[in-house]
Amino acid sequence: QVQLVESGGGLVEPGGSLSLSCTAFGNIVSLGPMGWYRQAPGKQRELAATITSGDTTNYANSVKGRFTISRNNAKNTVYLQMNNLKPEDTAVYYCHADSVSQPSGPGVTWLYDVWGQGTQVTVSS
Repeated sequence: QVQLVESGGGLVEPGGSLSLSCTAFGNIVSLGPMGWYRQAPGKQRELAATITSGDTTNYANSVKGRFTISRNNAKNTVYLQMNNLKPEDTAVYYCHADSVSQPSGPGVTWLYDVWGQGTQVTVSS
């Protein structure tokens, strides 16, 4: 199976920065589009940023210009650099993989919709 493991969350003051990482562990051939989602207390989970395997990115309007998503395919890792953080960015941040291919005999098999366990980001003075 495949496991997504996030790291880098924590407490930061408004205007500060944090960098999140998410590494996929397991017997992996390739990762498809990946993304960061977030869920604030009492709210639904929402998209923050996504990135395709070809590095095409997409951002929620609320984070555009402040967050940067990137990936290192050789390391099976996706990153989220968050700058100029605001209290409303406080949430649990989840890593997501749309698809993951694993070796299976002479070919591959696919897993879909894989989530990490989440990492807490708190922006507060």
